[in-house]
Amino acid sequence: MHGTEALLVELGLLFLGLAGLGLLARRLDLSPIPFVLLAALAVGEGGIAPLTTATPFIEAAAEIGVVLLLLALGLEFSPDELFTSLRHHGRSGAVDLLLNAPPGIVAGLALGLPWQGALALGGITYISSSGIVARLLADLGRLANRETPAVLSVLVLEDLAMALVLPPLAVALAGGGPMAAAGGLALAGGTVVLVLATARRHGHHLGRLLSSPDDEQVLLRLVGLTLLVAGAAQALGVSAAVGAFLVGLALPTPFAERVRRILTPLRDLFAATFFVAFGLGTDPASVLPVLPAALLLAAVTAATKVATGWYAARRDGVAAPGRWRAGTALIARGEFSVVIAGLAVAAGLPELGPLATAYVLVLAVAGPVITRLAEPRAAHPGPARPGPAASAG
Repeated sequence: MHGTEALLVELGLLFLGLAGLGLLARRLDLSPIPFVLLAALAVGEGGIAPLTTATPFIEAAAEIGVVLLLLALGLEFSPDELFTSLRHHGRSGAVDLLLNAPPGIVAGLALGLPWQGALALGGITYISSSGIVARLLADLGRLANRETPAVLSVLVLEDLAMALVLPPLAVALAGGGPMAAAGGLALAGGTVVLVLATARRHGHHLGRLLSSPDDEQVLLRLVGLTLLVAGAAQALGVSAAVGAFLVGLALPTPFAERVRRILTPLRDLFAATFFVAFGLGTDPASVLPVLPAALLLAAVTAATKVATGWYAARRDGVAAPGRWRAGTALIARGEFSVVIAGLAVAAGLPELGPLATAYVLVLAVAGPVITRLAEPRAAHPGPARPGPAASAG
């Protein structure tokens, strides 16, 4: 087969395969991300059944997948929630950064990566997977636990840090020096603050502009606006992903709740293509040599995440069993670690791809397992206590 026929057949088989893997992951109570990455390794360069015709489409769809992931992330928060989290758990966020980014940076330098690659690896080890953690808390019935607001606050601050870190990281990966990266950080920070201030006062106007009784109209307007803003942000050197995040952040809370329901299937579809695209660029044979380094790095950063959750929960007055649950809940890495690795690979650091793939595979599986094993250590969780990020979860 050639042309359109081959494209349709390859995409059909790919999506059916992803559906089967998602069902398997759900039955095993695990995130589908490691299964998708493994499938992508199998159909990528050096795999057992490499895709050919569908690859250009998947690469283009992957760019949209990143944009929709960050748009959905922005929809999860309101400016008031972000300010509250910063005030109440800013110290926990700082501890999180200081404990979890340096191991990746040190490991990157020790492995001979340039400083830009080491910085990217620090971002990969720093950020937990909001998606995996949120689903895990729901599956285990922990959303009302006393430690959960502390966990959600750490996730909120990490996600906000993503909006600030991506622009300078993109500048650094593109060859810019430290001053250019600092300029990117200042520009991103100023833009986020401006959007937050504007959203608090005028977000309802944007909601009215996008609102419609027809869900299809809402979806078309929102995606169209998001892609325009993301493209403009990319042209200005801010980052398309950050532009999408700010669009979601600017929407008023009642309208954002409706948009999340409409957007979720489309986001999940394009996000899956993003993880596939990342795996396609990684040769399976290159993963095995870096597996020992990935396992060591995973062990170190699992411990530092446990320490982060322990500290954050202790600041909320949670007892030792709850602190242990909070720490283990933060171990999993996933979607945004892959986003950072994808930026690095696209910027000319292909050696980071296999290490990031192995690292995410290990912790996306081990994190939920360790969290479930920690459950018997808890006696009976105390009553729910409101926290700064409860509504964000």
